[in-house]
Amino acid sequence: MRAHLARVDAVLVQAVIAAALSFAHLHDVASAAGQDGWKAWAYPVSVDLLLVAAWRRLRSGDAKAAGWCWFLIALAASLGANVATAGLLDLDHVPAWLRILVAGWPAVAFLGGTLLVHSSPTTHDETRDAVGQEVPEDIEDQEDAPDPAPEPPAPPAAEPVPTPAPPPVAVPAALVEHARKVAAEHHARTGTAIDTPALRARLGVPPPMADAIAAQL
Repeated sequence: MRAHLARVDAVLVQAVIAAALSFAHLHDVASAAGQDGWKAWAYPVSVDLLLVAAWRRLRSGDAKAAGWCWFLIALAASLGANVATAGLLDLDHVPAWLRILVAGWPAVAFLGGTLLVHSSPTTHDETRDAVGQEVPEDIEDQEDAPDPAPEPPAPPAAEPVPTPAPPPVAVPAALVEHARKVAAEHHARTGTAIDTPALRARLGVPPPMADAIAAQL
């Protein structure tokens, strides 16, 4: 834990030193270019704020092209001031092009800061919320439910089994002759042919035999 705090403290100290030096260099260049008083101190604040705004846009993951563009512009302004104060530029005789750049910087910084801060790109949080919405329970149930098993094919219809014909009943010839006499007597008495139930009742035989006798009459 103590080693971690020491490492963090070292990083913070390094960042503070670098920011202070860059701040001072920007102030010196602005002051040499004719921006005196509070205006010379406002230039380093403007450059650093544009750097922070561009870095936040890069960290958000949206419109990275715009973030990189303004980040490089602010970095060039800060790095250029650091190099200019290293003896490569005579701060007592600043060229006209540098005076123009310093004078035009407020408008550039205002435009970049406005585009970076007040634009409304689709953020990752909104996309994450749209993707992470809960799926309705009925859809989850449909996804989790197993597919219904296919219904087994219907068995083929059973073909009707033909009813076997009853075996022929053997009728004695004497019984057939007796049946003829009974039928003739019935016809003579009633004037109509005797039917099978009446013949069976007169002969006292079972129905199959009565049918066989009636077929031979």
